[in-house]
This record gives sequence, structure tokens and C-alpha cells, in this order.
Amino acid sequence: MSVHREELHIAGLERLDVDEPVVMLNLMKFREQSSDGDGSGWDAYQRYSRDVIGMLKAHGGTILWAGPVESMALGDLSDGDWDYVSMVLYPRPGAFLNMMNSDDYKEPNLHRENGTERHSIIAMSTDYSKFLGVHQRTT
Repeated sequence: MSVHREELHIAGLERLDVDEPVVMLNLMKFREQSSDGDGSGWDAYQRYSRDVIGMLKAHGGTILWAGPVESMALGDLSDGDWDYVSMVLYPRPGAFLNMMNSDDYKEPNLHRENGTERHSIIAMSTDYSKFLGVHQRTT
């Protein structure tokens, strides 16, 4: 049985360059009330964040940016709006997969699921990063 409410797209992640860093763009929509009844969806997500930050760092992850969505600037959101966005850098896709599939992740993940109505994560490779420099794409 999966640790996650959402499908973890392992096949897609395994196609990424195993030796290159990957940035995970997290899109989150919070529940008004946490599904476990313990505060708001944001409160539950904060419990998740506190519990998982050490794990993220242990797997080489770094939060590059996180913040609330304030307004739509271009285009439309046909699948609904988002409340919060974060970008997390991992040294390689395997580090992300190892963390997400670890036994230690199961309990904190319950807070994430209790707090979020929807949570999508988009894996991104790097062409340019202030932190990583320019990447010479071969494809």
C-alpha cells in the first residue's frame, strides 16, 4: 500500500538524470478545517513541516522558496486555485524518492494529507539557477 494519498509518479522520476539536482515545485490547496479536527488545514501543514524538515535536510534537500499565493498574474487555473507554493532542491531524484518512501515519512505525511485538499509536486530540471549556475541541456 502506498504511503501517499496522491500517486507518486516513480516511473517519471526514474527517467530524470540520476546525477543531476532536481527542484520540486509544490502546489498546495489547504482544507479550511484539518480532516483530523485539529485546527485548520494550514495548522496541520505546519505540523507536517516541523516534522519533515529534519528528514528533508538529511536527504540533502533545501527549501529554496516558500510563500502564499496572492494573485493570478497570467493565464487561468482550470484545475482550481492554490494557497501556497514552495520550491525544494534535492541533490538528485533518488534523494526525494528515498525520503518520500521512507518509514519515517509515514507519520508526518498524515498531517500533510489532513491539511491539504490538493497537493501536486512538479519535478523540474535546471537550465539556469542562481544557486547551481547554467546547465548545458543535451536534449
